[in-house]
Amino acid sequence: MNSLSRQGKVPPHNVDAEKATIGAVLLDGEVISTVLRYLRTDDFYTSSHQKIFKAIIDLFNRGETIDLISLTDRLSAGGELEACGGTAYISALTDEVPTSANVAYYAKIVKDRSVRRQLLKISGGLLTQAYDEGLETRVLIEEAEQRIFEITDSQHTDSYRGVHDIIAETIEAIERLYHTKDSYTGVPTGFSDLDNMTSGFQKSEFIVIGARPSVGKTALALTMAANMAIHGKVPIGFFTLEMADMALMQRLLSSEARINSEKLRTGMLRPADFHNLTEAAGRIYEAPLYIDDTPNIKLLDLRAQARRMKSKEDIQALFIDYIGLIEPENKSNVPRHEQVAEISRSIKSLARELQIPIICLSQVGRQSEGKPPTLADLRESGSIEQDADVVLFLHREREDNRDSREGNAGNVETDLVVAKQRNGPVGTVKLAFLPSYTKFESFSHEKP
Repeated sequence: MNSLSRQGKVPPHNVDAEKATIGAVLLDGEVISTVLRYLRTDDFYTSSHQKIFKAIIDLFNRGETIDLISLTDRLSAGGELEACGGTAYISALTDEVPTSANVAYYAKIVKDRSVRRQLLKISGGLLTQAYDEGLETRVLIEEAEQRIFEITDSQHTDSYRGVHDIIAETIEAIERLYHTKDSYTGVPTGFSDLDNMTSGFQKSEFIVIGARPSVGKTALALTMAANMAIHGKVPIGFFTLEMADMALMQRLLSSEARINSEKLRTGMLRPADFHNLTEAAGRIYEAPLYIDDTPNIKLLDLRAQARRMKSKEDIQALFIDYIGLIEPENKSNVPRHEQVAEISRSIKSLARELQIPIICLSQVGRQSEGKPPTLADLRESGSIEQDADVVLFLHREREDNRDSREGNAGNVETDLVVAKQRNGPVGTVKLAFLPSYTKFESFSHEKP
């Protein structure tokens, strides 16, 4: 607020709306429940109105009647009646409104001015911090974005609803599913058996895909992203921390065009391959898929970029390949398991903040070699197991792994183990891995 004072400006506020809000509550104490959906004490600008509203909340919490007499008695007992203008001022507040019917409208005006003051406070703080050379710029940006999102979240006022409203919306949703034949409530992965178990990846979920190296974590994630973005036209974000975006695109082209990935890398293509390649490139070109290939990206940078993807492109799911390559902000003298725990918690909170599923790839320990992985095999931190809403493991037998490395062009049966699902069943789904195209397909739809 100092910056405002220097400019000779008064912070945004509306005294008349504040008076009308309090006056409406004094006319009808029952409307305090409506007002509390929008306002807290600090949302009022004048100190006297803050004191009055705090006393009103105290009466509400005590279950006492809210009217002129009880309020003045409460303020008098606290020694604050005169500081609030006395009985005459409080009594005059009821003259500001003829009825309490419009109290929500008044409260929204008060809240709007409060949000503007918060924005000014944030900008003033950033102005001071911007001159501090000891602070990293991206830390300032992350803090600014986080505080802006907090203000946005504070404006989301949930309220209870009667079953007559809920049942109508539910029936409409069921009718939409009936007509579209879409049985999934989340974002479908394109693997029907998995989607039947999960009903698609759900909003705000933190999903982990774990496997030993070279089993196909990236191939599975990329196949899922392609199913969502290319075939489902769902906006998807993809952080590839281990592979450059062009290398990832070559995999995607190989998968979509069904051209051997080795031929694509070496350029040993047949004339007929270019037709398939052009058609696949056209489908990919139209897809709402957004790729960030920043290596060893910092946690704060990842969060900031994810927010931008959500704000600008409205992504509905985010893939991160992989969690072990995210750099924490503070590496000095912090054990690795604590660093990973910080990253895991941060990604979980980001999923809730953006209200999208975030799918992270993770390595599993060497002790799982030759057997299906378990939750205890997730590397570096037990917090990943605890924070994740869904944990999937890829596993295939050693013989299959050896065959695929030797160039077997056939499909390789692979288990996708749903080891944890907070809101659904666990079990194993059969997938077919196509090593020539580095992609997965549903085993029941296996193609030669």
